[in-house]
Amino acid sequence: MNIIGKPLTRVDANEKVTGKAKYTGDLVSPHALIAKVLHSTIANGVVLSFDLEEAWKVPGVVDIVTCFEVPDIQFPTAGHPWSTEKKHQDIADRKLLNTRVRFYGDDIAAVIAEDDIAAAEALRKIKVTYEEYTPVFSVEDAMKPGATTIHEEKPNNVVVHSSYEVGSFDEAIKEEGLIKVEGDYDTPFIQHCHIEKASSFAYMESGKIVVVAATQIPHIVRRICSQALGVGYGDIRIIKPYIGGGFGNRQDALTEPLNAFLTTRVGGRQVRLEYTREETFACTRIRHAMKFHIVSYVRKDGSFAARSIVAYSNQGAYASHAHALVANAVNGFRMMYPVGAIKGEAFTVYTNLPTAGAMRAYGIPQIGFALESHVDDIIAKTGFDPIVFRKQNMMKLGYVDPMTTITCHSTGLSECIDIGEKHLDYTNKRKLYAKQTGPVRKGVGMAIFCYKTGVYPISLETAASRMVLNQDGSLQLQMGATEIGQGADTVFAMMAAETVGLTMDKIHVVSQQDTDITPYDTGAYGSRQTYVSGMAVKKTAEVFRQRLLNFAGFMLHKDPWDLDIKDNFIVHKNKTERLLSVATVAEESCYSLTNSEHISAEESHHCSDNTYSFGVCFVEIEIDIPMCQIKVLDIINVHDSGTIINRQTAEGQVHGGMSMGLGYGLYEHLEFDQKTGRMLNDNMLDYKLMTPMDTPELHVAFVETDDPTGPYGNKSLGEPPTIPVAPAIRNALLNATGVAVNSIPLNPEKLFFASRDAGLIQ
Repeated sequence: MNIIGKPLTRVDANEKVTGKAKYTGDLVSPHALIAKVLHSTIANGVVLSFDLEEAWKVPGVVDIVTCFEVPDIQFPTAGHPWSTEKKHQDIADRKLLNTRVRFYGDDIAAVIAEDDIAAAEALRKIKVTYEEYTPVFSVEDAMKPGATTIHEEKPNNVVVHSSYEVGSFDEAIKEEGLIKVEGDYDTPFIQHCHIEKASSFAYMESGKIVVVAATQIPHIVRRICSQALGVGYGDIRIIKPYIGGGFGNRQDALTEPLNAFLTTRVGGRQVRLEYTREETFACTRIRHAMKFHIVSYVRKDGSFAARSIVAYSNQGAYASHAHALVANAVNGFRMMYPVGAIKGEAFTVYTNLPTAGAMRAYGIPQIGFALESHVDDIIAKTGFDPIVFRKQNMMKLGYVDPMTTITCHSTGLSECIDIGEKHLDYTNKRKLYAKQTGPVRKGVGMAIFCYKTGVYPISLETAASRMVLNQDGSLQLQMGATEIGQGADTVFAMMAAETVGLTMDKIHVVSQQDTDITPYDTGAYGSRQTYVSGMAVKKTAEVFRQRLLNFAGFMLHKDPWDLDIKDNFIVHKNKTERLLSVATVAEESCYSLTNSEHISAEESHHCSDNTYSFGVCFVEIEIDIPMCQIKVLDIINVHDSGTIINRQTAEGQVHGGMSMGLGYGLYEHLEFDQKTGRMLNDNMLDYKLMTPMDTPELHVAFVETDDPTGPYGNKSLGEPPTIPVAPAIRNALLNATGVAVNSIPLNPEKLFFASRDAGLIQ
């Protein structure tokens, strides 16, 4: 069929651009009750009491629920597959509403009212009495002896501490003639900033609690709601309509568990709970701020003899995905350059700041910045060529990670580097720009990355797909995997069409997930769906196709083995003569008076493999030193993501990731009041995102390898584009000025102090 690889229009394009697509907010009944959450105004303490007298007097108030009235159940919120082994289960450390306050904005009560105005007024009239404790906002303060314990289960505030060692670091550094390079690197808290705010509505139907929500993980959210309320899985139904972005924030249960409980308080009436933009910023999830200390010992031939890393992750108030992020980061440190002895240590630490959770690329943007900045620091100290050094030490084909056993089944990284270098004329410009003086200078930088595809073997990888033949010969495709704006539905439709032998117009994708109906899938995260769920599509399509051919063989009195399906027709294998249309087969199979058979297929795939994708970013910048401003002049991302299923959607994914990477490197960071812990820039005005005026032309290229483990030779692409941009910009700044700035964003304030300390400005 040759559908794979074509730049086809998205299957949901028309619905979205015409405004016909229905999101959670579009489906709410006009008669729904409105819920609003009362958030704490202290960062650390205990709720002692509420005065609700004035709040109850507000006309339209239906119910007020406090932290003293919710089930006494602590539950986890992270969107991980559940484990039957307790030690691998997510940390259960929060309740639907919390008496023990752990950050400024914690959920302590909720109002249900007839309308928004009544709910908001009632919130304002609730009076809270607290016992307040001294808050701790930094990892360093939280780990000090005598610091307030945030969770009783973790008296030193360390959620998890882990370490590993490959080879003997202490023995390796005894080698004569080694060059030691050491550095500290910091990355900030940032917000996902998806357009659709955190929202859901809930009601009861036929004895079930139904929650309609913007989530990446409907089947996992059902399990979490079940745990939070102490009811059976079958008593909960989650429906996920179109979703306005997620980027990992919705890989957590957000409003859904509380809303599921609230509808039970009002007899199953529909309750809408939609966060404001400010609440979405401060009361959902944010990207972890991390600190890294890296030490490298390099031989004079340019090879690593030994490397070590110590990483600290600021978790905020609740565990969410907890240690998985920084563990992934220190694993990435090992995997990218698996040469010499390597030692890693990581700490995840509770603080009294908003909860950090999953965000695009899951800890790798943080380590990507630290590691690739450190590599250029090595280059600056030793004089090695940055491309030669990276190619010498980077992961090679056939590498098997000693900790996870994940294998490098395919790699085009070297070719990616070559394409990016040629586009930017990097080598020549780097030498030229290193000699500059004056207030306005140019610089070039690069950064590489590797990224896994899915979460196996660390966690379960499973997916299912269902296909049903319609009477007109078209195919109904139902997935548990979720479309969250990344183009998954389009890719699945292409896979189905390719494997069955139908044209794209004959594939009808059911984009809505409903846990009562939809096949099981863990959801959208880890750049897993095209790889893991794609294999479920392929397996299902192969079974479906064979059943279709079997019935066609019955109709034609031919051996199905001799038949094929091409462009919606049954043909002789290896011939073009059309024997029957699929539509004719479909009609006969349904309505035959002698042999009616409803052709469908459903298969699941338990994934027991993983593979690495790779890529590089090259960037050219101009810095105005007195004005403390960086302008990106040219940028290219080059990716090896295996076979590209749809080039058009793939380029769109890379463009989006590059834009996020530019924001991470140049502008974005969350500010907090250092006395109260209140978030200060919790809105789209004060939080600085990239705009079209800030964004240069984004160049994208692909090196297509055929990965043997992917269903169609494909591997991860959704998250990786954001990884290498920030360190490439930082390294370009180093090339332009000789100044190593080891924290992001590279905003004017930071550039001023770095330039002043380096003597570039007075």
